[in-house]
Amino acid sequence: MLSSSELILTGAFAIAAFLYASVGHAGASGYLAAMALLGMAPEQMKPTALVLNLVVGTIALIQFARAGCFSWRLFWPFALAAAPFAFLGGSLTVSGTVYRLLVALGLLAAAARLALPPTQSASPQPRRHPAPLTAATSGAAIGLVAGITGTGGGIYLSPLLIFCRWGEARETGGVAAAFILVNSTAGLVGHRPDLTQLPAALPIWAIVVALCGALGAWMGSRRLAPLVFRRMLAVVLLIAATKLVAT
Repeated sequence: MLSSSELILTGAFAIAAFLYASVGHAGASGYLAAMALLGMAPEQMKPTALVLNLVVGTIALIQFARAGCFSWRLFWPFALAAAPFAFLGGSLTVSGTVYRLLVALGLLAAAARLALPPTQSASPQPRRHPAPLTAATSGAAIGLVAGITGTGGGIYLSPLLIFCRWGEARETGGVAAAFILVNSTAGLVGHRPDLTQLPAALPIWAIVVALCGALGAWMGSRRLAPLVFRRMLAVVLLIAATKLVAT
């Protein structure tokens, strides 16, 4: 029997999985926002978000790849450098203040990304792919932050790809999904000591996010993501980020 707070988290996770998967993300920052609002301990927040990330990220990648929205050439240099740094970040222990600040910054980045219409920030004629060294350096930095904060890094990678015009909008969804899978796996390995802290409700949450993520990814890969819901989620993330900074 789920407690009232676990039921609230179940609903919040379902919404986050649907909305994030619609843009090729797995929802870690959304899960973190919900858990932060309900006061869950950081040692539970990070591994829980990463496990749910693996579930939704896998589904999102399959859906976007099936729709032809994935570029191996764009993906590999970012992921190759990000994975070891995500592992490193996951194994680091940071103070509560630093952790809350990093998560808050991630939530603000996600809010800004979600508040923009998909077609507003994308260029119809993207530039050529970045140089491997540039991609690797960016990937390493994103991987480190992703590992520390317990996210997959998609909320940082997608805006970078779009704003630098390294890929078109739907393509970045597929690349972000694969990138999230790599970083979430590495980060979870780095969080091995915290795996004993996983909540008992996690299997139920995994099933819920799998179903909602599948629907969201199916819609998003066909340009059906609802902008109004994205902006509502951006407001929630902003509130959560404010709460983290204020505490």
